[in-house]
Amino acid sequence: MKKYALNEITLMQYIFLIQGAQVGTGMLSLPRVLAEKSGTDGWIVILFGGIINFASGWIILLTLRKYPDFTLPDLFKYLFGKWLGKLFLLPLIAYFASYGWVIIANSMLFIKAWFLPKTPEYWIVLLFAIPGYLIVRHGLRVLARYAELVFYMMLLTPLIFLLTLEYGHWIHLLPLFKEGWEPIITGVKKTVFAFAGNEILFFVYPFLKKKQYAVHGLLIANTLTILLYLYVTVICFVFYTPDGITSLNQPVLSLLKTIEFRFLERVDMIFLAIYLFVVSRAWSAYIYCTVFSTCHLLRKQDHSSHTFIYFIVAIGCAYVVKPTWNQADQWVTLLSNAGMVVLYVLPVLLLVYASGFEKYRRWRAG
Repeated sequence: MKKYALNEITLMQYIFLIQGAQVGTGMLSLPRVLAEKSGTDGWIVILFGGIINFASGWIILLTLRKYPDFTLPDLFKYLFGKWLGKLFLLPLIAYFASYGWVIIANSMLFIKAWFLPKTPEYWIVLLFAIPGYLIVRHGLRVLARYAELVFYMMLLTPLIFLLTLEYGHWIHLLPLFKEGWEPIITGVKKTVFAFAGNEILFFVYPFLKKKQYAVHGLLIANTLTILLYLYVTVICFVFYTPDGITSLNQPVLSLLKTIEFRFLERVDMIFLAIYLFVVSRAWSAYIYCTVFSTCHLLRKQDHSSHTFIYFIVAIGCAYVVKPTWNQADQWVTLLSNAGMVVLYVLPVLLLVYASGFEKYRRWRAG
């Protein structure tokens, strides 16, 4: 019997889990980040970043195909032994935990700035923690169903951006390759935080019911993310002047400020409130990876207590640290650098080591 057969997920849930882990608060500032580095050619950076990101996910799947019933903790234990496997797992637990916290902190800053300026940070994080705990504690199947539900709920929401094209100027995108290829290539690094999410394949793949479609699902999930980022970024580049977009911290929300109806003025605030459901998929996925790994370290089956502890620590951090926008930017930069290693270096090293390890085992057996 498969180790995780009781919690198997469908291909659609697998797709929306990956896509949900990728799309977070990074989308709201992505057009400005790309414009600062690559100008209005920044939309081309998304294509390159998406292709590289898919390649890293494909390499992860090449390794996991050899061990279809192993999550990352199981894989480390098998390849490196009991104690060394746990030692290698610790920095990855810190990475997943930090990623979840940074997404929560960013979300809290948006809510505090736009809705609740006088509310203490820890109260806002507490409001996130209650539904987050109820979702994560029930395991991957419930998390996958939630990710699928949110995707369907938000499916038509991006159409509202089309209302701004009436005031846009497509000439802003021309000429292409204004400063050559160098700004485009160097700008790929800026997409790491926005595209991060393929790491959860290490935890999701063993639960997938039809593993023969894992690569197809990965391609669909990454394509959905690329199309969403392209769509939002191009509209922002068309609406704002090349210099004007760099002066806005969150150009996506500023763009929505220009949309008004007779019965509704602040479309941006409504969008942000609804967008929290999208962001919650990302932090929930990373928190699940964290508590799943810590339970494996301590040989526990139920991760409810670990989930509870995580959110208590998150609330405590909000109370003590009182995150600011500058701190959040610094954390994003640090995690982007760490993400380069986890997303692009670790999969290659694991694949090479696993291939050599299997050849060695066959040599010893023969």
